[in-house]
Amino acid sequence: MLLRDALRVAAEQQLDLVEVAPTAKPPVCRIMDFGKFKYEQQKRDKEVKKKQKTFTLKEVKLRPNIEDHDFEVKLKNALRFLEDGDKVKVTIMFRGRELSHPELGKQVLVRMAAEVKEVANVEREPKLEGKNMIMILSAKQHN
Repeated sequence: MLLRDALRVAAEQQLDLVEVAPTAKPPVCRIMDFGKFKYEQQKRDKEVKKKQKTFTLKEVKLRPNIEDHDFEVKLKNALRFLEDGDKVKVTIMFRGRELSHPELGKQVLVRMAAEVKEVANVEREPKLEGKNMIMILSAKQHN
């Protein structure tokens, strides 16, 4: 159909002529109410977005020479975050000469990973970044 004929038919029906496949030979067009189409598209997009699972990254900060009770408090916080479906960034902060013994910080992170292995996976292994050693935990998916 010629373009002017298609535009005339669309105008008679008080609808819009929308190009659907411009690369096709000949280009494909459709007569529709474009405003209504965009509105329904927005509704579909909103519905899809509503069903997506979002998460936040929570942080638990520790020191390499942390006491047992303090460790248990931080562990409890990490478990609570994981149960809420959040990811947990466990950070060991080194000060001064503590940096010459990164294995002490790694032991604390390995202990944390072992304590939460029932409910979490280690997403990122312990890694030294500057004066901090970082490990990221994510909640296991429940099916």
